[in-house]
Amino acid sequence: MTAMTTRQAGRPTAYRRSRVQRRLMVVAWTMLLPFLLVFTLTVIAPLLYALTISVFQNRLIGGTVFVGLDNYARALTDPLLGEGVVRVLLFVAVQVPIMLFISLTAALALDSGRLAGSRIVRLGLFLPYAVPSVVAALMWGYIFGGQFGLVGQIWGFFGVDAPDLLGPGLMLPSIGNIVTWSMVGYNMLIFYAALRAVPTEIYEASAIDGAGEFRRAWSIKLPALRPAMLLALVFSIIGSLQLFNEPSILQALRPSVITTNYTPNLYAYSLSFLGGQINYAAAIAILMGLVTVIAAIFVQVVSSRARRGGRS
Repeated sequence: MTAMTTRQAGRPTAYRRSRVQRRLMVVAWTMLLPFLLVFTLTVIAPLLYALTISVFQNRLIGGTVFVGLDNYARALTDPLLGEGVVRVLLFVAVQVPIMLFISLTAALALDSGRLAGSRIVRLGLFLPYAVPSVVAALMWGYIFGGQFGLVGQIWGFFGVDAPDLLGPGLMLPSIGNIVTWSMVGYNMLIFYAALRAVPTEIYEASAIDGAGEFRRAWSIKLPALRPAMLLALVFSIIGSLQLFNEPSILQALRPSVITTNYTPNLYAYSLSFLGGQINYAAAIAILMGLVTVIAAIFVQVVSSRARRGGRS
């Protein structure tokens, strides 16, 4: 009798649990449905459309024909695309470390509590991020102008010819300056938020042990910042590989310097909207997306291996 009673009492309990789990699943999917719908319409559908048209080609004779991977093979051997890719990789190798170093230094200075007017400094560093990239490129483009901009006026005041900051040799560093100016505050907030999450007991224990500010930053703050630094690094690499707004705006000021293949995204845009080669442009966009994904995964793998090596 006791066993029968236990089994009978267990069945309603299991049934109620299953009903609760089903209700929770319904609620979860109901809350996820708007996101999934928007994600499908704005990410999945355009990606599938780009993949579809990238394997076709518009020809004068025959119209749209299926060409398979011909567009991808053409992109891999395109010297104009290669120049843009090399230029963007150089931009990533130089601009991203400089930007992250400035952001890290600013975050450490703000977290130290010894910086006067830290709230104003934090707001001032973040404010450029609120400026749209198009507006920032326009503003800095006119500042860099040798004849009409602020740089030209300052150098002209001293009777010296201004350097051509929008010339072939300095255009890429000038773009790097614009991107750094815009993104330093964003990355600084990521680092600063991670630093504020460190328990105060750790700082108190280090102070009791006699650790100075530099020792505290090296042994406590920098290790605590590793996840945030990885996040900022991945985001910065993705954004730099997709460089488009700044070159496209500055192209109107110096079209002889910023050509249609200055960056891969600008090249794909020019092919699609100016050259009518939509299929080939879609193949380039897919390839650059793959390069971006591979770069992000590579950074995460290297970082995780370095972290495991440091622990061992």
